[in-house]
Amino acid sequence: MLQPELDQEDLLRRITNRIRQSLELQEILNATVAEVRSLLGTDRVMVYRFNASGGGQVIAESVNTNRLSSLNGLNFPADDIPEPARQLYLTERLRSIVDVSQGLIGLSPLEPSETDDRCTPQPIHYRPVDGCHIKYLRAMGVQSSMVLPIVHYDIQAQRSQKRLWGLLVSHHVTPRTISQRELQIVQSVVDQVSIAIAQSNLLSQTRQQHQIEATINRVSTLLHSLPTIQLQAALQETVSALSSGGGRLYIAPDRVNPRAECLIYGTQPTCGDEDSPTTIEEHPVFVQWVRGYKTVDTANGSSASNSTPVGCQPLIVNDLDQVSELASLAPAFDATPIRGWLVIPLYYRSSFLGYLSIFRSQVMQEILWAGEFNPKEKQRNPRESFEQWREVKQNQAQVWTNYDIELAIALGHHFAMAIEQYKLYAQVQALNSNLECQVAERTAKLQQSLEQGRALQRVTNQIRSTLDLKTTLQTIVREVRQLLNTDRVIIYRFTDDSHGQVIVESMTGEWLSLLDIDDPQQYFSKAQIQVYKRGNLGVIKDVTQARLTPAQQEFLQHCQVQAALIVPIGVENPQTNEIPVMLDIPPCPRWEQPLWGFLIAQECKARRDWLPSEIKLLKKLADQAAVAIQQAELFTHTQAQAQQLASAFHHLKQTQAQLIQTEKMSSLGQLIAGVAHEINNPVNFIYGNLVYTSQYAQDLLNIIHSYQKYYPQPEPEIIELLDLIDLEFLEGDLPKLLESMKMGSERIRKLVLSLRNFSRLDQAEKKLVDIHEGIESTLLILQYRLKGKPNYPGIQVIKNYGDLPLVECYPSQLNQVFMNVLSNAIDALEDCDPDNQRITISTTVQSKTIENQYSPNNTTQIEKNQGSSPTHIIIQVADSGSGISSEILSQIFDPFFTTKPIGKGTGLGLSISYQIIVEKHGGIFKCSSQPGEGTGFWIEIPIRQSQSGEE
Repeated sequence: MLQPELDQEDLLRRITNRIRQSLELQEILNATVAEVRSLLGTDRVMVYRFNASGGGQVIAESVNTNRLSSLNGLNFPADDIPEPARQLYLTERLRSIVDVSQGLIGLSPLEPSETDDRCTPQPIHYRPVDGCHIKYLRAMGVQSSMVLPIVHYDIQAQRSQKRLWGLLVSHHVTPRTISQRELQIVQSVVDQVSIAIAQSNLLSQTRQQHQIEATINRVSTLLHSLPTIQLQAALQETVSALSSGGGRLYIAPDRVNPRAECLIYGTQPTCGDEDSPTTIEEHPVFVQWVRGYKTVDTANGSSASNSTPVGCQPLIVNDLDQVSELASLAPAFDATPIRGWLVIPLYYRSSFLGYLSIFRSQVMQEILWAGEFNPKEKQRNPRESFEQWREVKQNQAQVWTNYDIELAIALGHHFAMAIEQYKLYAQVQALNSNLECQVAERTAKLQQSLEQGRALQRVTNQIRSTLDLKTTLQTIVREVRQLLNTDRVIIYRFTDDSHGQVIVESMTGEWLSLLDIDDPQQYFSKAQIQVYKRGNLGVIKDVTQARLTPAQQEFLQHCQVQAALIVPIGVENPQTNEIPVMLDIPPCPRWEQPLWGFLIAQECKARRDWLPSEIKLLKKLADQAAVAIQQAELFTHTQAQAQQLASAFHHLKQTQAQLIQTEKMSSLGQLIAGVAHEINNPVNFIYGNLVYTSQYAQDLLNIIHSYQKYYPQPEPEIIELLDLIDLEFLEGDLPKLLESMKMGSERIRKLVLSLRNFSRLDQAEKKLVDIHEGIESTLLILQYRLKGKPNYPGIQVIKNYGDLPLVECYPSQLNQVFMNVLSNAIDALEDCDPDNQRITISTTVQSKTIENQYSPNNTTQIEKNQGSSPTHIIIQVADSGSGISSEILSQIFDPFFTTKPIGKGTGLGLSISYQIIVEKHGGIFKCSSQPGEGTGFWIEIPIRQSQSGEE
């Protein structure tokens, strides 16, 4: 008995070593059944594995084909091994030995042990075997059998869990007795197999996790490569990784993109019709299903409530025919082979972004059974034959595995991040584009003085001279030359569509510098430029062999270039394929971007075969150059914004000055009104008493004359007094003195009246006034500037007044306009010929607006149209000055624009007058002038403000 025991121990050692040497489960099982059959000397030893339904399959077998037929790869129904038997195999680890000839079955339960010591033999208890079992074994041609359960322990679970993984079965065509020792040795082998299964599962899980990570890395690379996120390619990769027939990526609308986007790949359901197509994700049935989603049990198709929020879980449909909630969507899938549907809601920080849907098509399922059976009979009678029986099932749904769901969830997270990143990038691009448009529009509207423009230009040039762009580009060419070990590296920038210049250069050796050399006009053909705009590269290995024009070859040879590598700058997604520099075929119509320039590496010593790694490096550095250019442009845009803010601040200061000017005019009006009021009272007193004074003086003179008549010889004292006062002179001069005082009082009264008419503080609202009265008041106030002086004859005022009705207007503001216009006319005449200084004022009425131009010297009165009532009045003021040039005339109404010296004017008078006439009165205010012909102002306002729309 010693040699058999040694053989058995050697078998156990060989199997243990095989398990330790390999982690491939199939290889271990094949070696196990071969070694066990060799040890027992039986006709068949096989490993039977259970599936989820309770049935199983022979997955490893060692058989004597001369005595028994092979069962390897065949499936057995669940009823062949009833559920109670499977429970005994699991809970008691029951081993069974059947002797068909004697009709006995030996049962040996294996009690679990914490030390896993299986050295103590367990007794085998025999009892009669069931007759059905006997028929089953005889139909297989077996007289003796031994069955040991294979139990698998899940070592990764938090609590130790075990399940019935399979059976180790031994068959013999003749009766054979199994000893206790053999049973113990085989049990040890089974224990080693259980360990191998656990190790194999760990290996499978590791490989599966590695496969998931590899798939995630591939998809993540496609999704997170800004600015060109490859969503379509990532969707295709996802569908392929999940072994599915189709998929779709639905991107929900938001505030920036009000329309939903949908990317599709492979087999798709049809929703809507050709006239009004829609997406299935927006269908009301789908929306309702998502809101009330329940997880479908993959075993029996029943639904169980899932308390996990929809935003955190996938929506799993293994078989669309089993989900009643989606019955209304069945027409969308009828024309397709789709049976499985996996929906991953995409969320980013609780924000809903869309859905990732994967469709799995129905398949044909082929199963090889060990003998033909009827599943409805529940195996009441054993099968008479175990010959291979092929069952074919059409249109079978494929169940989503835990691996599929785990991978889909992980990929869904990356899709969500990529979509959020894509939306943010698109939003930033749209905001930048909108900002550029606003900057351009505001810049076009804002005008600045010549000095401001020069100052801004100096500041801009200074800022540009200190930008880091050139330093960055110089660093790039230096690094490229060192890394590629080439003779010359340059950055070429286009100045127009086909011509440019070298802006930076890095060179080694005594080669010709290209910084001061311009390429010929039209050096790059239109076809070449179009190819480069699509992101293609130019690879010249040998200038003499390249497809270049003679002019191009001559220029490159003049620059001592033997080979070159050209990468476009400013083009997104450069192509990886090499292309010739010249093409004989027209470029394909594709989306293009402006071509800023090139990053060019040149070899001057000899020809050169550029390596893919060198091309890749140059492309990366060209991208860095593009980023530096974008940053410089962003810096320039920021400068423009700062300049706009400064201009806005300046405009605010102008507005503030205008408000101050308005307040000054208001204060001046109040002062004038107050002074006029204070002067008016004493003047009225003096003027009123002059009449009585004159009468009293005359009465006194009459009395004196009476005394002289009746008393011709006065007293000596009276005669002396008459000689002293010179009565004759006093009698003649006193009436003249009183008359002069009366005239002075009247002039003061008129002046006070003019001041009151000009200020019109009591007429701040619209009133019916006499326009001529306001003009006369203004002229009276300006009389001191109009009248002559020594060596100055004065300014002649010619009045051509028409018959004007009372006009509804703001009289105080209108008087301010007259003051500004007449003051400017007087200023214009001060430096002209003193013998020909005149101001012409004309007024008339008109029934419609006149827009024609007029000469400032032609101020003849315009007759009103016959047969229609007048609606507007026209006031023309012209001077005989030197006139205004067209450049100045275009700015005459701009705030703070003035040609007067500092301290002589603010440039607000005509600007405020324009606002009063146009905006306040709904009229027309324009100026016409020619150098040497004087200047004329046209003022036109409606007679009634209601006709102009002003309230």
